[in-house]
Amino acid sequence: MFAIVEIAGLQYKVEQDQKLFVNRLKGDKGGKVSFDKILLTVNGAITVGAPAVSGITVEAEILDHVKADKVIVFKKKRRKGYEVKNGHRQSLTQIQITGITGFEGKKAEKPAKKTTKKADAESAE
Repeated sequence: MFAIVEIAGLQYKVEQDQKLFVNRLKGDKGGKVSFDKILLTVNGAITVGAPAVSGITVEAEILDHVKADKVIVFKKKRRKGYEVKNGHRQSLTQIQITGITGFEGKKAEKPAKKTTKKADAESAE
């Protein structure tokens, strides 16, 4: 079972007990967060939202607030003597998915078998 969820403007494929880094979220270390903008779920059957699946939520726990590795931004124009060097470190939050809830009312149903006209004619005889 997995879900595709939108967290802080980005889409992530999440599963139970998965750890991932997302853009900085509000909340303290050890706090709980929930996401309700679920775009797709797979629990035996595929459910696609238009634009979101209603009734499903993804629960997560904030493990830590960290900074990513430094990215060097270097600009240069040749033969002009122009060089500028800057750096950037993105603020991230490490979360662990504790559960995907809301499937209780919906059981995974297998799609019905398609029958053809020929099979219907044979069964009628």
